[in-house]
Amino acid sequence: LDKAMAYYDALLGSADWQKMYDNPRGGRLYANGASLFGVFTPFDGNAATVGNGTMCGFGFESAEKAAAFHAKGLELGGTNEGDPSDRGNGATFGYFRDLDGNKLCVYHFDMPA
Repeated sequence: LDKAMAYYDALLGSADWQKMYDNPRGGRLYANGASLFGVFTPFDGNAATVGNGTMCGFGFESAEKAAAFHAKGLELGGTNEGDPSDRGNGATFGYFRDLDGNKLCVYHFDMPA
């Protein structure tokens, strides 16, 4: 849990997310004004595991910022699952896994004017 919190402190901090709350049972809640992200000890008391088919997405106002967040995740020890790239119709997506193997997505949509 300490390694996960250090990873997300640096990763989310690079995108201006703030630490919102430290849980006395273990873990931390982060916020960016529109969304929340939590790293916690499981409520049921069982060991934390990687979710099968679970993925969290982080949206950005530009493809460049999405790519920078992806790069930061890799710099901190994450594993690349697909570089950010145009997936058609102005949608940019990229994928990586954190230190525990959880899959994360970065994305940006170019909206027509």
